[in-house]
Amino acid sequence: MTGTTSKANSLQAILDRQSQATVEVPTETSADKQSREGARAKLRRKNTVLIGGHFPPSVAKQLGILAAEEETTKQELLGEALDLLFVKKGKNRIRDITL
Repeated sequence: MTGTTSKANSLQAILDRQSQATVEVPTETSADKQSREGARAKLRRKNTVLIGGHFPPSVAKQLGILAAEEETTKQELLGEALDLLFVKKGKNRIRDITL
C-alpha cells in the first residue's frame, strides 16, 4: 500500500504544479492590429483616389447614422450618391467607368 500512496502523492504533486503554472499566450498588440488593418486598407485602396469635401459635423453624423441603419459603409453610400448624380447629369455610372 505504501507504493500506491507514494505514487498517488507524486501524481498529486505534479497536478498541483501544473495547476499553478502559468502559460503565456501571445497576444496581439493594438500596434500589430493597426499594422495589419493598414496593410488591408492599402490593398483595398490600390488604384483609387480620394474624393472628398468639407461639410458640417452634422452631415458626417447623419451619414454615419444612415450607414449604421442600413448596415453598410459610408463609402458605399457615397458611391450610391455619386451614381445618382452621374445618372442625373447624363454620365456613366461608377461600375461602367471602372470596367
